[in-house]
Amino acid sequence: MKKFFQEIKADIKFKSAGPGQKLTESVGERAPKEKPNQPALRQPRQGPTDEAQMAAAAALARLEQKQPRARGPTSQESIRNQVRKELRAEATVSASTEAPGTNTVPEAKEEGSAHLAVPSVCFTCPLTGATLRKDQRDAHIKEAILSHFSTDPVAASIMKIHTFNRDRDRVKLGVDTIAKYLDNICLHPEEEKYRKIKLQNRVFQERINCLEGTHEFFEAIGFQKALLPVPDQEGPEEFYVLSEAALAQPQSLQRHREQLLVAEPVRATLARQRRVFRPSPMASQFDLPGDFFNLTAEEIKREQKLRSEAVERLSMLRTKAMREREEQREMRKYTYTLLRVRLPDGCLLQGTFYARERVAALYAFVREALQSDWLPFDLLASGGQRLSEDESLAFNECGLVPSALLTFSWDAAVLADIRAAGAEPDSSILKPELLAAIEKLS
Repeated sequence: MKKFFQEIKADIKFKSAGPGQKLTESVGERAPKEKPNQPALRQPRQGPTDEAQMAAAAALARLEQKQPRARGPTSQESIRNQVRKELRAEATVSASTEAPGTNTVPEAKEEGSAHLAVPSVCFTCPLTGATLRKDQRDAHIKEAILSHFSTDPVAASIMKIHTFNRDRDRVKLGVDTIAKYLDNICLHPEEEKYRKIKLQNRVFQERINCLEGTHEFFEAIGFQKALLPVPDQEGPEEFYVLSEAALAQPQSLQRHREQLLVAEPVRATLARQRRVFRPSPMASQFDLPGDFFNLTAEEIKREQKLRSEAVERLSMLRTKAMREREEQREMRKYTYTLLRVRLPDGCLLQGTFYARERVAALYAFVREALQSDWLPFDLLASGGQRLSEDESLAFNECGLVPSALLTFSWDAAVLADIRAAGAEPDSSILKPELLAAIEKLS
């Protein structure tokens, strides 16, 4: 087939070359013989049609996509040098961090906070209900726990053990040891040796004494410090001794033991900061504060480790599955995401979420704002992708970080019922109190 078209092209070129000439003719005789009555007319050139321009633009776009992108250093030594520079820069940033796990927003961000989509990432204290900034939550929770000792010392000491101590493995070991002490007392109430705990005991020192809140717990449930003689030893030793009043209430000891075992750390919950905006052409524009991008000291160390692994990744061939995993890893760099849902009447419902939260959390957030929260609906991402409420994917796995605009859509059966009732499907569906606080998106 290719040869067939080549022959046709050659034949066309031969015919368009004009009349043939003899090799023996002179230069003057080679002048083309034209009829005087037929002057050559040149047709004016017309511009390309709209279809031709669209085809040319599409071809140019395909050509640009095929152009090789600028590549970074390819040799292993140059890659290592580049990664070392980045690691040194990030190590400097992490060394300058005042307190691990905290993050402060630059002052420049605070000045323009009036124009931000959300002022900052905020949290709610479960003990006081106060709304806190990211750098205030830990100190506020500790203060709330300490103030709780005046009302319920047992609960406060349990919260202190689980919250003030960060090493979860060490906490579990200490809690299990305390539970064993209380088990022995409840199982053998007549045995005096189980009612006494030697403070200088090696197990007590290694597992319990090192934890904050353990001494407050022992004293709250009825233990008292006392100096007691020790056989084969000159001086007395300090012990925790269970009081007779506490020994007479074994049910209370058992209840305190269960509370200690099932307790969890007190953590501030992420505040949704729900806001409702009027319809706006700026719905897909997000001006986020620094909290959405700044990394904590722990996150910086984890990022350094990932970058050091880039040396091996860049010097090896990667499969499609490997590339997809790396894309997901990039998405996990974000801790929070700001999501907006465009409702049928054009209004926007906005909330803040953890990037690792599931899609079901967004459905619950939207349903809480609806007048008819029992009606089924769908949420559509960009491109019309439907997000299922039962889906186990997180926001970062769906690409909805650090911000995204979604569209609310009634279930097909609900939409048919609305139209059959003669109602407008694009009427307001939010609760009146939310509509009363509607804002203008600027």
